[in-house]
Amino acid sequence: MKHNYIAGQWLEGIASVANINPSDTADVIDYYAHADAAQAGEAIAAAHAAAPLWARSTPQQRADALDKIGSEILARREELGGLLSREEGKTLPEGIGEVTRAGNIFKFFAGEALRQRGDKLASVRPGVEIEVTREPVGTVGIIAPWNFPMAIPAWKIAPALAFGNAVVFKPAELVPGCAWALAEIISRAGLPAGAFNLVMGRGSQVGQAMLDDRRIDAISFTGSVATGTRVAQAAAQRLAKVQLEMGGKNPMVVLDDADLELAVECAVQSAFFSTGQRCTASSRLIVEQGIYARFIKRMRERTAELRIDHALTAGTDIGPVASADQLEQDLRYLAIGQQEGARLVCGGEAVTRATPGYYLTPAIFADCSNEMRICREEIFGPVVAVIPARDYEHALELANDTEFGLATGICSNSLKHVQHFKRHAQAGMVMVNVPTAGVDYHVPFGGRKGSSLGSREQGSYAAEFYTTVKTAYVGC
Repeated sequence: MKHNYIAGQWLEGIASVANINPSDTADVIDYYAHADAAQAGEAIAAAHAAAPLWARSTPQQRADALDKIGSEILARREELGGLLSREEGKTLPEGIGEVTRAGNIFKFFAGEALRQRGDKLASVRPGVEIEVTREPVGTVGIIAPWNFPMAIPAWKIAPALAFGNAVVFKPAELVPGCAWALAEIISRAGLPAGAFNLVMGRGSQVGQAMLDDRRIDAISFTGSVATGTRVAQAAAQRLAKVQLEMGGKNPMVVLDDADLELAVECAVQSAFFSTGQRCTASSRLIVEQGIYARFIKRMRERTAELRIDHALTAGTDIGPVASADQLEQDLRYLAIGQQEGARLVCGGEAVTRATPGYYLTPAIFADCSNEMRICREEIFGPVVAVIPARDYEHALELANDTEFGLATGICSNSLKHVQHFKRHAQAGMVMVNVPTAGVDYHVPFGGRKGSSLGSREQGSYAAEFYTTVKTAYVGC
């Protein structure tokens, strides 16, 4: 059984929980400890005690530790990628790719530890100089989701440590394996005891303890809108710093002048790869009427070519849905779409394979209206709704008509429309003739409206959340 990591020690929890492979529900990956609120409190106390020591470490010490972590992740990318695919359901190439990204994130923030900047300014008053510097926030609580079990923890943990904060990390219950593997690597990186802590367990116990404890100075959360709202409310009550990444109902606009094959490939990759379980997935395809019929036909043909199978099987394009609950949710929305009058072009069937798993064929709904629930609510599965648009202006209006604003895309060869779309699309990230799902690790990630709250994640912009600014006035 794999234990929690608290104050530099591996500790048993109050219970152990089996980690089940969604590609083969008969395959138990391992058993992982679950903590309760009291053990979460121990981790918080350890981080709180270690925070001043880690804050006083040199940039070189922090850079060396993060570089060591990143190097080991990259050296073990195939092994760790296999674990990721086995427990979350991504195909093996996707799993290895995500692990590679996690390693690169730690390497990037090793550099950022050495690139901390400040300002020295002249005061408007004679004989006074001003210094503006950044300092660690203190103790950071990190709550990560199940759909990117290596990359998202990496892009939260790495900057937290790079800027001198102590960390309490709670992974999603569905993916403890990747979290434990990452923690085991971090445990050998030379951090002081308590600077990093892994506490696995239920959100109602571990997560709530992190939200309620005033020793947690900042909370970074990625997950559902409902849970994110509760996190924001809890943080506001005690004035803790908070960063939220939540849902999306991301549109991809396809105009009449688009390259049809390129547009279809962008749509298929955005909507269906990683089984559609990406917050940046395009779940709404808004297609101009002149290309609409040809696009639907080609989209159906391309989707039929996709192979749905065990995540570790060579040639698999789409693995299983991550859990029985997620499969049930997907099937429920498929029924809702048909009840609302959308035309099911293909897919949406729970299928069997050689091993028992949560397999679902990718579904395309056509002739949808933006008022339908399947166009308003996040399904988080391989289900896409295609909405007809009269022209570019109508397409832009439909794209922006959502409570979310994480990612948006356009496929077009019109410079005029592309430039206008980049400026007027109401989203944090805009993709032009590339899939909406797929971002780089060295640039800011985040959205607007109901998708995000607080400063951006990743890249140099991560400093906004994981540091606080101090202004010093010096008489001279």
